[in-house]
Amino acid sequence: MAIVVLLAAAALLALLLQSRHDIDREARNRSVSVAQTFAHSLGLQEALKSPDPSAILQPLAEATRAAAGVDFIVVMDTQGIRYTHPQPDRIGKRFVGTIEPSLAGRTYTESVDGPLGKEIQAVVPVTAPDGRVVALVSAGLTVENVSGVVDRQLPVILLAIATGLALATAGTALISRRLRRQTHGLGTQEMTRMYEHHDAVLHAVREGVLITDGDRRLVLANDEAKRLLGLPEDAEGLHIGSVPGLDRRTADLLLSGRVATDEVLETGDRLLVVNQRLTHPRSRPSGTVVTIRDSTEMRVLTSRAETARKRLKLLYDAGGDIGTTLDVVRTAEELAAVAVPRFADYVTVDLAESVLDGDEPGPGADMRRTAVSGIRADHPLYPRGRLIDFLPSTPQARGYGTGEAELVPDLAHAPGWHAQDPPRTRAIIDYGIHSLIAAPLTARGVVLGVVNFWRSRKPEPFDEDDLSLAEELVARAAVAMDNARRYTREHALAETLQRSLLPRALPEQSAVDVAHFYLPAQSGVGGDWFDVIPLPGSRVALVVGDVVGHGLHAAATMGRLRTAVHNFSTLDLPPDEILARLDDLVHRIDHDGEGDDVNGGVLGATCLYAVYDPVSQRCTMARAGHLPPLVVAPDGTTEIVELPAGPPLGLGGMPFETAELYLREGSQLVLYTDGLIEERTRDITEGLELLRAALSHPDRDPQESCRAVLDILLPARPTDDVALLIARTRTLGPDRVALWEVPFEPSAVGSLRSLAAKKLDEWGMPELGFATELILSELITNALRHGSAPVRVRLLYDHTLTCEVWDGSSTAPHLRYAATTDEGGRGLFLVAQLSEHWGTRYTPEGKVIWAELALPGAGAGAEPSLAAFTVPDEDDF
Repeated sequence: MAIVVLLAAAALLALLLQSRHDIDREARNRSVSVAQTFAHSLGLQEALKSPDPSAILQPLAEATRAAAGVDFIVVMDTQGIRYTHPQPDRIGKRFVGTIEPSLAGRTYTESVDGPLGKEIQAVVPVTAPDGRVVALVSAGLTVENVSGVVDRQLPVILLAIATGLALATAGTALISRRLRRQTHGLGTQEMTRMYEHHDAVLHAVREGVLITDGDRRLVLANDEAKRLLGLPEDAEGLHIGSVPGLDRRTADLLLSGRVATDEVLETGDRLLVVNQRLTHPRSRPSGTVVTIRDSTEMRVLTSRAETARKRLKLLYDAGGDIGTTLDVVRTAEELAAVAVPRFADYVTVDLAESVLDGDEPGPGADMRRTAVSGIRADHPLYPRGRLIDFLPSTPQARGYGTGEAELVPDLAHAPGWHAQDPPRTRAIIDYGIHSLIAAPLTARGVVLGVVNFWRSRKPEPFDEDDLSLAEELVARAAVAMDNARRYTREHALAETLQRSLLPRALPEQSAVDVAHFYLPAQSGVGGDWFDVIPLPGSRVALVVGDVVGHGLHAAATMGRLRTAVHNFSTLDLPPDEILARLDDLVHRIDHDGEGDDVNGGVLGATCLYAVYDPVSQRCTMARAGHLPPLVVAPDGTTEIVELPAGPPLGLGGMPFETAELYLREGSQLVLYTDGLIEERTRDITEGLELLRAALSHPDRDPQESCRAVLDILLPARPTDDVALLIARTRTLGPDRVALWEVPFEPSAVGSLRSLAAKKLDEWGMPELGFATELILSELITNALRHGSAPVRVRLLYDHTLTCEVWDGSSTAPHLRYAATTDEGGRGLFLVAQLSEHWGTRYTPEGKVIWAELALPGAGAGAEPSLAAFTVPDEDDF
């Protein structure tokens, strides 16, 4: 009550002070407002100029004062002589107050002792149009009127304080009455003595007591409960879920709040009988009272139930821990690990040699020790990796042959087992291993191997119950083992097939420096592939593709598509036409597989085909649903090529578009599959940004760039195939290229032969002069006779010497075998005999006939015989 009175007095004082401050401020604001309004009123200045201003202004000032609710409005001249005043006798006398600030043009407020008493007044200037102060106006209130407002509010404030005091008094009385009712009228001393008695009894009983509130916080725990449950001394006040040392099952029971009667819980090495009741069953939330009794002596009676529970737990854990991968060795190791030490002290797994390779096991008992697990590492058992030929008298050989598990309770008295390796068996017995269960791994009627369970630390031998458990455990593991074996076989076949289809070594070419990488997915070999295909004219084709799916079918489809790309590239077609033919092929493959095999078609395939010319440094590319390539400039700038996507292969009906770009020497062209940049933990956009960051180092060669990309992007266990191809461009400089325009007349053939011979002398290859002149004579003559202008000749000095003759006709030449009596038809046959390779490629302006000659000392074959050729410029069209 005293505190409430002090608070009320402080509030009253603060309220009075605040009210006085607010009213004083309001009085000043009103005075300024009234004075300014009157100073700017119409006709004021004309009245000031009249012979008797007071006669005009006094009525106006009094009417305005009454309407505005102020005590006075005084109009005065610049000397402070009043024109108006509520007391007429004061007119003509000097104004009481400060007028200097207002004469300077400012509004000024102050508190003064005036004719009406203590006043709060404001003085404002009256200014002429030219800005001069011609008069002053003052308005204000007396302090007595201002204080009157506060006095009128004071009864209301006092009434409110009295009401608050009354409510506080009533609340205090009610609280005191309730406390007396809850304590049954006991005083503080009686309450203290009762609590001490209650505490003594609570902690003296030999039964644990726990009390929780509705929020499942531990309110009370006696000494016995803390001892039985291993609770810390400061456990009270903690939430049940965060009490350290509390067993999980006990915590779950307390958190559930359900009624429990004589429920048995195992906590450490104790068996506890728990009873739980709600403290307020009709209220929500409700707490609980829990009593706990130690019933450890019941452990002997429940040992069999506990053994059964452990066995079920072992089988349950085995179902989740065995077969997590499709690897035979890993599955064997998981089987050995799950049984130690819960069932056996040592476990060894022996598998038939063929099972490790994914094949069906054959007859015989030659097995390789695949997994070993034990409580110690210094055991004398056969080590892992040992090939063991079990004798027919051993339980392992009998179990492998019959498929039935065998129990050897006492190894010291098992002569058939001793005969296997007497020195080692004696060491095993001396080591303390005394009992064995040999259980064959049988799946789908086939025995894959034998699992051996050894016991040493526990003195009791294995019994029939243990044998049953071993058989069930091994039976569950055998299914996972057989699945792993089958997967190993299929994975090996698919990987062998795919690696046989992928390029073993990249072909010789000088257009680009290439680094490549391929990694099959962990889930199975897929259909990703890459290729580097040399093309005529020192050009090179770079290819990367991806077939959807995994396994043998995807690998075989990849091989078919790669072979088709090689065949189509020999036609020397543009990239968009190559993809169009490949798309038609995939479409036919899909239709050929209809009705025969649902897996016979191509589920989906993408491809990117790029052709780089080191002479023009132009790269032409097209893609069919594949990811766009990246170009790394020599300065390290990395860009994604803006290349039209095109539909995936096999859809048909839609054309493919090409893009052409200029690549400076030293640029890197990066082709890849989605397995490199796409992963579950990141999307394609993030993967592309990481790829760009890894490539933005112009000082690296392709091999270093490939390693940098793989270090950043390659996942530990890729879920899809990863293919990467990085090509750094070279150029065939002007010193290795000779280009001539040929006049469209027969006499130009001789001059071109002379120019070619001179260029070969400059290049240091005069021995190729005869064959080159003969080839050029045939090709130029055919172009002049059967082609159209313009005609050009180009020689390329690379790893071979390439002769190219360009003309504006698209008529296709063909090789003929002329009879000895024919006068023509030997020209292209002569070219084919003198060159290593020859062919035709078409351009938008016409065609190019080319022929390649091996450089001197490059291991070319013997010179062809020219006896059959009589006429050098015959008709081949």
